[in-house]
Amino acid sequence: MTTATAGVQPRMKSPAVVIPEATKAIQALVASSMQGDAPATTLGLIHLRASEINGCSFCVDSGSKHAKQAGETDERLFAVAAWRETPYFTDAERAALALTEAVTRLSDREDPVPDHIWDEAARHYDERALAAIILWIATTNVFNRLNVTVRQPAGSADW
Repeated sequence: MTTATAGVQPRMKSPAVVIPEATKAIQALVASSMQGDAPATTLGLIHLRASEINGCSFCVDSGSKHAKQAGETDERLFAVAAWRETPYFTDAERAALALTEAVTRLSDREDPVPDHIWDEAARHYDERALAAIILWIATTNVFNRLNVTVRQPAGSADW
């Protein structure tokens, strides 16, 4: 047993692999999210934070690797879970991370996405970038739910 699969065996292949039409739909959603003028580095941080919240080890692992390949620093990657207490993020990135947490944790509060969180994100991003951010948060949550449900182990992605 390798380190990547130690203790965790997938229950089945990803539903998006079993039903290839789902992969096409998810890929279209990913492509659409990338067209919305949100910085790629911000989208990487969003993916990592939502994946941390949802406990998706596969997505944390693969998202960290993608971000690292795109030039993200270790300091920022290691600090995403504590983004409020670290100096590594811009105000715009902080607004995107706050929005990510709110949208990912919809049932945690009476007003799932409070005006102060929305207004701060809207202060930093135009409507097209906000659309991309919201789509990317939702897409990441889809990835997380698929991978957590089937117990896709971290490190099992082909690199």
